Amino acid sequence: MNVSEELIKKIVTQVLAEQGLNQGQKEDFVKHKDKSGIIHVKTDTVKCERFEQDGVALKDILTLDEAPRMGAGIMELDHTSFEWTLVYDEYDLVLDGVLEIEIDGRVVTGHKGDIIYIPKNSHIHFQTPSKTRYAYFVYPANWSELV
Repeated sequence: MNVSEELIKKIVTQVLAEQGLNQGQKEDFVKHKDKSGIIHVKTDTVKCERFEQDGVALKDILTLDEAPRMGAGIMELDHTSFEWTLVYDEYDLVLDGVLEIEIDGRVVTGHKGDIIYIPKNSHIHFQTPSKTRYAYFVYPANWSELV
């Protein structure tokens, strides 16, 4: 029996789809999609990419197809301050380091394991005295269309 490369590819693709693995996506981190819709991301495998200025990097971890209502990603700040106006609600979960959020002259400080909620329309400065890594969760997910 002669098995074609195309048949092998179809079989492998089907097995991966049945196991919920992110076949066909170009993610450089580990993400498992269960057929129920549950998505599991290994945050320690996410590699952030430079965003707008030195010392600021991020990576969205869900697509709008996967999660059309809520967005999520990983952000890293390295001894920097980053000004931002949020057009969405956001939760930040500090994974490593110290995250400071300055608003109206006051500073809210989060440490590893802390969760910080930032309401929509807040004008803030994300800042950190060290290297910090945190997960962000935003609603609505397609916030870039709101800007």
